[in-house]
Amino acid sequence: MTVIEQRPTGPLATAGHTPADLSLSEAARAAIEAGVPESTRRAYASDWSAFTAWCSSTGRTPLPATAQTLAEYVTHLTVAPSPRTGRPLSPSSIERALAAIRTMHNAADVVPPNTKAARKVLSGHREGLALAHDPAARTRKADPAVPDALREMLATLDRATLAGKRDAALLLLGYATAARVSELAALDIADVRETPDGLLVTIYRRKIKRHTETAVPYGANPATCPVRAVRALLADMADAGRTSGPLLVRVDRHGRIAPPLTRAGKTIGDPAGRMTAEAIADVVTRIAEAADLDGRWTGHSLRRGFVTAARRDGHALERIGRHGGWADGSRALLGYIEEADRWTDNPVTGL
Repeated sequence: MTVIEQRPTGPLATAGHTPADLSLSEAARAAIEAGVPESTRRAYASDWSAFTAWCSSTGRTPLPATAQTLAEYVTHLTVAPSPRTGRPLSPSSIERALAAIRTMHNAADVVPPNTKAARKVLSGHREGLALAHDPAARTRKADPAVPDALREMLATLDRATLAGKRDAALLLLGYATAARVSELAALDIADVRETPDGLLVTIYRRKIKRHTETAVPYGANPATCPVRAVRALLADMADAGRTSGPLLVRVDRHGRIAPPLTRAGKTIGDPAGRMTAEAIADVVTRIAEAADLDGRWTGHSLRRGFVTAARRDGHALERIGRHGGWADGSRALLGYIEEADRWTDNPVTGL
């Protein structure tokens, strides 16, 4: 096991600590890293790579970076076209880049640069976009898959096939549990238990770092009932010899559970055929397009749709939050609630 030493600095140098007190083993570093979602790690790694490349091209030092370097970099990001879109990064993407730079400094036990000037640049950029009516000034949000939209999406599926049954279960279970796509992807058959009242679904809620047992009752309409949809999927999977392992699996064009993927003779992805979070999000987008729904449809549409419909139906904020695995007082949930209340609890009504 390799131990990375860190020299005592500042007040710690006189606090009586030894070098061992201020060191982390590789195993501890890996464990800390595992506490950050994979998608966040990938995004931060990409942002850090872009920052270090810019520093190299401009003769600046990325670690430790100065406040001036950060302000110059943000100025650069507000005008430089992104290789992926051909447009400068959105304000939210620039915010993430700043977070990545600070995170990398903290990980290296280096004091992060002051971001005050950089944020002033970003604030001015955001206001300039808003005054120019540039769509980039607004945070892009997924449209909520409320029941009417879900019905239109379900109507496009051939539910006599395994793929159709899987997609119906994916939509309805994702909506009824308000699950993130990563949480849906992680579900195993053993995590779904049928009871006389409906399903009890054990979900690991990644943001709050704990399992919840989410109750999903029968739906009044069989066509939109998540319990019946999951039951139909499980029956077909059992016929195919699958009674354990991942709940949501890849299905090939012949309607069979897809075999393990290989590249250069090596197995890639989940050998049991588990769908990735990205694949689940793609399914939601594809079905919304097939239903000719306008707007932006992603895997998050299911989670937002649940909040919107539940709030419009009069359910309390606390019950909605705990059902969907939000932390108490979640700002994200409060934002969804405000959007759901804009018509049903509009202060102008009656005036």
